[in-house]
Amino acid sequence: MSYVTMKELLEAGVHFGHQTRRWNPKMGPYIFGARNGIHIIDLQKTVQFFKVAYNYVVDTVANGGIVLFVGTKKQAQDAIAEEAKRCGMFYVNHRWLGGMLTNYQTISRSIKRLKEFEAMKEDDTLKRFPKKEILMMEKKAAKLERSLGGIKNMGRLPDIVYIVDPRKEDIAVAEGQKTGISLLAIVDSNCDPTEITYPIPGNDDAIRAIRLLTSRVADAVLDGKKLAEERLQAITDKEMAEAEVEAETPPVVEAPPPEAAAAAEPEA
Repeated sequence: MSYVTMKELLEAGVHFGHQTRRWNPKMGPYIFGARNGIHIIDLQKTVQFFKVAYNYVVDTVANGGIVLFVGTKKQAQDAIAEEAKRCGMFYVNHRWLGGMLTNYQTISRSIKRLKEFEAMKEDDTLKRFPKKEILMMEKKAAKLERSLGGIKNMGRLPDIVYIVDPRKEDIAVAEGQKTGISLLAIVDSNCDPTEITYPIPGNDDAIRAIRLLTSRVADAVLDGKKLAEERLQAITDKEMAEAEVEAETPPVVEAPPPEAAAAAEPEA
């Protein structure tokens, strides 16, 4: 398990919240105190809540679950895309399109158009169109790729949505709540933790803090995939062992009943 340590959290500045005047009172239980007008987040709570979130991700992925990484603010964009790709999951790191969760069928049609364009480009079908039309299609495809490229192979709704800055990603939060999808998010001192299924108290503005926590969520995904493989291997090994035992066991020849044996004896 790749949990996060107090030392790592301190070095990444995860404990720095916002100015005290900008806080959300619902974050009170997660605040250690204030320094120079800045709220300090209680990192013991961060460690505690992160372990719960981590274990939930591992268990969900081990059972075939999908995690969607979301972070469209500039500080989060690179970490969100890179870590989602590293663990083989999906992401939204530019604009969240309304309906990505609540109207997935419409989003799926847009993804289908994007894939059709990519297929036409791949097999040179695109060359049959006039240049002006090709330019228009390329422009539309680029726009779709920017918004949907990270989820074009997702195939279905995710089981978990991991969010950096739920205040900024309020539409994603609302859609997650409406669809009943579990939300896991970094909640800064100005956030409402009650909106999140698995809140992680921490700095959602510093690049190092975002990178650290996002990378550990990706590690949880990888641990979940590894656990799934181990379970599958254990089942396969058990089935093979049972098959070998069955093959090695000689067939049981039942003795005939006494009456049949007597009838088979030749008469004197």
